[in-house]
Amino acid sequence: MRLVMAFVAVALGGTAGILLLRKRFLMATVSGFSMAPTLHPGDRLLVRRVPPAAGRPGDIVVVRPDARMAGPRPRPGWVIKRLVAAPGDPVPAGVPSSTGSHVPPGRMAILGDNPDASRDSRDYGLVAHDQFVGVVVRTLHRAPRSGALVVPEVPPTADRR
Repeated sequence: MRLVMAFVAVALGGTAGILLLRKRFLMATVSGFSMAPTLHPGDRLLVRRVPPAAGRPGDIVVVRPDARMAGPRPRPGWVIKRLVAAPGDPVPAGVPSSTGSHVPPGRMAILGDNPDASRDSRDYGLVAHDQFVGVVVRTLHRAPRSGALVVPEVPPTADRR
């Protein structure tokens, strides 16, 4: 009987631990070349769920897309980009903003590392903090790399000509 009780206690403790981890962390898989050469399609990332204020410029972040971010080929899932400007920082060159020269409270600017293949704040402007999911803390699995990086050609948008 004691053995059964110990087993139940361990199982419940393990379940509680897993639920806690799922609440604090998530896995994301990279699709597309917008973050190349840093990240490639198929890379698996560990993301820590934190409040937007925990994100710092330079961090790779995950955000929930809205209708503006979907673009011509909407895909399910999250958007993975680099946080380049937080509230109070200057709005980066090429990022449209109707709020002036500094990022206002509750907004942020995110850009892909590969501007030729990235749809980011240069296209849809500043992103609201309520779309923020978390910060990438580690790459858990790197997709196989085969020779030179071949990035599919993406036609430039009107803003980048």
